[in-house]
Amino acid sequence: MDQTEQKPGEQMAEEVRAAAASHTSLAGRLRNYFLTGLVVAGPLFITVYLTWSFITWVDNWVRPFIPPTYRPETYLPWPIPGTGLVIAIVALTLLGFLAANLVGRTLVELGEGILNRMPIVRPVYKTMKQIFETLFSKSGSSFRKVALVEFPAPGMWSIVFISQPPAQPIAERLPETDNVSVFLPCTPNPTTGFFFFVPRNKLIELDIGVETGMTLIMSAGMVQPGADAASQKKLAEMAAMARAAQLSKRKEPVG
Repeated sequence: MDQTEQKPGEQMAEEVRAAAASHTSLAGRLRNYFLTGLVVAGPLFITVYLTWSFITWVDNWVRPFIPPTYRPETYLPWPIPGTGLVIAIVALTLLGFLAANLVGRTLVELGEGILNRMPIVRPVYKTMKQIFETLFSKSGSSFRKVALVEFPAPGMWSIVFISQPPAQPIAERLPETDNVSVFLPCTPNPTTGFFFFVPRNKLIELDIGVETGMTLIMSAGMVQPGADAASQKKLAEMAAMARAAQLSKRKEPVG
């Protein structure tokens, strides 16, 4: 009697355990699929959104300068995105071509001479010109190297971007003979930070690019150099890890 009465109970307990394990396994797989889809779609969505926003911004900025007769939306039932960006690229290229010859250089020098005579406009234009020449000139001295500096306290290291050496009036006043200009950006907004001069021997140069260093700062260390290959493996191992966790739960005795 006892054995025959225990069999239905044992069978029911086994069915309950199987149902619970199946439910947990299904929930784990769904969660894993969701995270994998998020990892795949998130960067793509943000990239498309930022690209589309930039194209739309340029189009809205250029469109008022184009006569309605030459706008594609005048003859088409819908506007063509990117026309303003193409026109801006062509116009800037043509402007650079004209400024490269003798007549263009003469006109540019004349315009700069007029701006240099304006008290308020002169420092703004001069600063902006130096920044753009540094960033976009082939011979410019923009950030080329990434390094570590002991900041803000001993034993704590921060990432900095190395710029050009200080000018002669500043270099003569610094106690060290070999100094460099560095910029220490803040996380997660790298447009703000600290600029200072530091002796070259106080820096530890890193064998990573400026783009990699900027990504490291913006992600607050979540994206480490060389993590791309690891992330590829992680995506492939996520399902296996979930399955292993579910198998271990199945082996645990039900209390």
